[in-house]
Amino acid sequence: MSAVVRPRRTERKGKSSGPRWPTRAWHFVRRWGIRAVVGVVVWTLSLNLVIPPITATMVGRSLEASWAAGSPRWVAHDTVAMPDFGPWIPRAAVQSEDAWFFHHHGFDFHAVEKALADAEDGLPSRGASTISQQVAKNVFLWQGDGLVSRGVRKALELPLTVLLELLVPKTRILEIYLNIAETGPMVFGFEAGAQHHFSKPADKLSATEAARLVAVLPNPRVWKPTGGYAGKRAARILRNSVPFPGESGFDEMADRAGEHAWPWGLVDAAR
Repeated sequence: MSAVVRPRRTERKGKSSGPRWPTRAWHFVRRWGIRAVVGVVVWTLSLNLVIPPITATMVGRSLEASWAAGSPRWVAHDTVAMPDFGPWIPRAAVQSEDAWFFHHHGFDFHAVEKALADAEDGLPSRGASTISQQVAKNVFLWQGDGLVSRGVRKALELPLTVLLELLVPKTRILEIYLNIAETGPMVFGFEAGAQHHFSKPADKLSATEAARLVAVLPNPRVWKPTGGYAGKRAARILRNSVPFPGESGFDEMADRAGEHAWPWGLVDAAR
């Protein structure tokens, strides 16, 4: 007796039992998210070899100037190696912008705590961004004054700063900063800044001239190194002596760096 062969049931094409778009959306986000993360990691690693010749801030300033002038304009920018900044520019930058640069891990939590306290008291605050944070913002992100733009940028800046600190040495971060910081109207980097303001290369600046050039950083599009306010700030910068690695006092400073390198003060304040 032969077996009865039943025909296979064919599934009808039509609506699926459940929605597929969330799964597809998740696969899309995951795929491109992984690619974005890998791209950022590779980009960060490349900073050990190449200093960015262009940043989003440079492009933005050029577009603004080109629109106002009605013709193409580009920024003044010269990339140089760390020795070509001379002895005073790197020291003045650290003393002014981030005295605990060599001792924290990308964030100065003591400065953050002080900035929050000043905000609560209604006092003006200079900000708490470290050199590492400024490099992460200028290399990877954009400038923006809107509340939403700043919030999104800050949210992205935090992990990018951590990645930068993990993959790039401190001295290299400082070298990148000195090459891409805005030092005047349509002027970027301290080499171009020295040429623009003092008509000589950065390694020929005196300690006072270097401090005056660094002093304009809070508002380099308006302030001039030769101005009175820059002179007052330069005097404070010169008084704020900070030992570099290998110099006398560096290890002692490292022993006192706990409140700057770790967020224990913020944790206590939250309690």
